[in-house]
Amino acid sequence: MAAPIRTAVFPGSFDPITNGHLDLIDQAARLCDRVIVAVLKNTRKTPFFPVDERLAILRDVLAGRSGVEVDAFAGLLVDYARAKGAGVVIRGVRSAADLDYERQMALTNRHLDPRVDTVLLLPSAEFSHVSSTLVREIATLGGSVRGLVPPAVESWIERRTHGPETRTV
Repeated sequence: MAAPIRTAVFPGSFDPITNGHLDLIDQAARLCDRVIVAVLKNTRKTPFFPVDERLAILRDVLAGRSGVEVDAFAGLLVDYARAKGAGVVIRGVRSAADLDYERQMALTNRHLDPRVDTVLLLPSAEFSHVSSTLVREIATLGGSVRGLVPPAVESWIERRTHGPETRTV
């Protein structure tokens, strides 16, 4: 009898996706047969990239990665995981503060659905300082994000920060 397919959801804003995210996605793909990179539609935040552009960026960057899919969701993560047949939620932890927050979220998700387990992954040391917030701040202030994000994301950021809509008189 074949082993069941292990499906994981890696939720986040991915605004934008960073090399740290890619590292975690690759780790998750080694652990699970199917990884759904799921963009949270959060109407309470003003994103750098709208959801449709984040999905396009993710599909571009993740093209060719076996067993990795891209999707978007709103609402409770455990409801989304259940609807997708996922028994695992992947989360990245860069610091003690992240660990404390992710522990609280994992326990809450376990309360909501004990069949969904949370797996906390550490990014490689070279990416442990990288966050989407940091990337957005650097980009907004005109700095280089090279090495922090995939090259395709650099192009999207360049268009966003230096495109026709951002020109000043």
